[in-house]
Amino acid sequence: MFFRFPPDARWNAVRGVVEFGIGVGEYEGTVRVPREVFRRLIDGAVTPEKCVEAYHLQRTCFERIAERKVRRRHLTDDGNVEITGRDFREHQTPRPQRPSLWDVRGPHDDRGTAGH
Repeated sequence: MFFRFPPDARWNAVRGVVEFGIGVGEYEGTVRVPREVFRRLIDGAVTPEKCVEAYHLQRTCFERIAERKVRRRHLTDDGNVEITGRDFREHQTPRPQRPSLWDVRGPHDDRGTAGH
């Protein structure tokens, strides 16, 4: 699946969101990111200009979140995508790392510790 993201990010003053396009196959939609999501990214006043700038600085992150929501069919009633603060926090939270296949020591193995 190849997603398309045209370079059309803009501020929608009526909704108070940054909007950008998304497409995959025959689907064409709009992704909306409310001003509240940008509060954690912007120091000071959260102006429309700063929201659009923050979008461009975190563009890859927002696009990945939008891709995940489209794949899971988490669309709004009008068939578009809305990214919430929760979506953004979940994307920013580091995932727990699984043990490496190369780590041959078990959980109770004390090899390499002082005194042994």
